[in-house]
Amino acid sequence: MKFYNLHTHKFINNPDVFELVNQYPWEFDETISNYSVGIHPWYINETRLATDLKIIEEKLQLSECLALGECGLDKRIEVPMDLQIEVFEKQIALAEKYQKPLVLHLVAAFDELIEIKKHLKVSVPIVIHGFSKSEQLAKQLIDNGFYLSFGKYLLRNKEMETVFKSIPNDKFFLETDTIEETLEEVYQKAALCKTISVEELQEMVEKNWNTVF
Repeated sequence: MKFYNLHTHKFINNPDVFELVNQYPWEFDETISNYSVGIHPWYINETRLATDLKIIEEKLQLSECLALGECGLDKRIEVPMDLQIEVFEKQIALAEKYQKPLVLHLVAAFDELIEIKKHLKVSVPIVIHGFSKSEQLAKQLIDNGFYLSFGKYLLRNKEMETVFKSIPNDKFFLETDTIEETLEEVYQKAALCKTISVEELQEMVEKNWNTVF
């Protein structure tokens, strides 16, 4: 059975791993077989915004483009929040148009995210990658229809073990993002938290993958 990697910046091309590789429109690699493409809030560039959105729209029409992302909101950077929201909402509109899931980078803007989802009546699945917050916030997000993806913080923050254990089995994904550890190590830790075998965990993630993608 395969391992599914919801979000990675490193294309390893391992036959045992189905990986969703993060791509940016301004440095696109045609050789990557399954990817998401989007404008990260850190890298919003107004002078090339129209071009970036055009490339994203072109890629969303291809079968190998599985999702739009990572995009989102980050309150801890200097990019003005109104600009971030504008770019985020334009990308949501594209995801809706082509019915592709969204993979999000989200920092300290969870209330804004929930409000935007309700206001725009977003219908496509939304996955928040690299989740690192409380059990209470996790529950709030899941109750509002979001999926959560775990990786780095599950390996490095003991408190995240309890949070991950509380996540319903049909609402989570696993990822490596930019960490040095392998995806198998993430799965081993996650299986330990859920007190199940790695194989059982793989079945859960595969089922979630098929539901979302």
